[in-house]
Amino acid sequence: MVQTKDSVLASIPSPCFVLEEARLLRNLAIFERVQKEASVKVLLALKAFALFHSFPLIRNTLKGASASSVWEAQLAAEEFGKDVHIYSPAYREEDMLEILSFVSHVTFNSISQWERFSSAIDRSPFSPSIGLRINPQYSPVQNALYNPCQPSTRLGVSPEGLGNVLPPGIEGFLSHNLCESDSYALEKTLLHIEQFFGHLLPQLKWLNLGGGHLMTHKKYDVEHAIAVLNGFHDRYPNLELILEPGSAITWETGFLLSTVQDLIPTSDVTNVMLDVSFTAHTPDCLEMPYKPVIRGAHEPQPGEKLYRMGGSSCLAGDFLGDYGFSQELSVSDRIIFEDMMHYTMVKTTMFNGVVHPSIGILKKDGTFELWRQFSYEDYRSRMG
Repeated sequence: MVQTKDSVLASIPSPCFVLEEARLLRNLAIFERVQKEASVKVLLALKAFALFHSFPLIRNTLKGASASSVWEAQLAAEEFGKDVHIYSPAYREEDMLEILSFVSHVTFNSISQWERFSSAIDRSPFSPSIGLRINPQYSPVQNALYNPCQPSTRLGVSPEGLGNVLPPGIEGFLSHNLCESDSYALEKTLLHIEQFFGHLLPQLKWLNLGGGHLMTHKKYDVEHAIAVLNGFHDRYPNLELILEPGSAITWETGFLLSTVQDLIPTSDVTNVMLDVSFTAHTPDCLEMPYKPVIRGAHEPQPGEKLYRMGGSSCLAGDFLGDYGFSQELSVSDRIIFEDMMHYTMVKTTMFNGVVHPSIGILKKDGTFELWRQFSYEDYRSRMG
């Protein structure tokens, strides 16, 4: 007998990250369309979402995965398969031979890194395609923490760093300069690439436009993106175009379930003490910062009782505010933070040893499957 949605939610352990299968499939259908109608290949960026239990669902649509480290590359090779692209700001010598055994494409952040490892790649039995990260001199990102093109950036080769002929062996460029951006930022990025690097594009085999393409947002103009990609490919038919979205794949596809443990009223707000920690479990809420949507909550109105969400760690700043609720909260009430799949689980820590959220999936038939539950041994093993 299939449980109702409410009874399923009641059965989920708290705290827990919950992937919603139906919503994930909805997003993947958009990328299926983009790959059919535009000359582009889409990869899953593990830096944003590495929940390998879900890879069998995702690899039916996407053409491979992108990694930022040797461990991500190994996970991609073992659990996703297909093409594995890797880019790191700085590779370690002791990792390179292992990396080469996992990947199909290696992108270097600088000419000097390429020169350092070119002989090792030549001697390797593996033959990945080699690329360079470029700085397109443009990013729409306002927050410096996420802007890779800020002045004096350490990320990517500037136009003046390249002449008219590419170093031998370089077959592709990676440009990663967007963050949850629209199709018009994509269009502007391509114009900048043409302006500063256009003379080199005929020498290449591929151009990776990185992540930040929020194609699954309800306001994203998918038709415009398809037209932009096809127009660029018409101008440079020698190039295989690649996207590696992070947030967009799992945008609005799951939530973080938590439970009220205590209520502490003050003269201004009522602090809601939860069994999740924002600093440990959803650090982007504090780093970005942004205020996540809570199911059933609303922006507080003047004179309304204010509820401030408090995390379970001892960090004084481990809180989010402020929310209004149509009914007063009580201890044991469940709080659901929406859209908690991308850049959450991959960034969690075990700070303070607070209970780590479990991981599971709410299937499209309405049933819940628990994929992972953490224990004291997971916390202890991090220290030795």
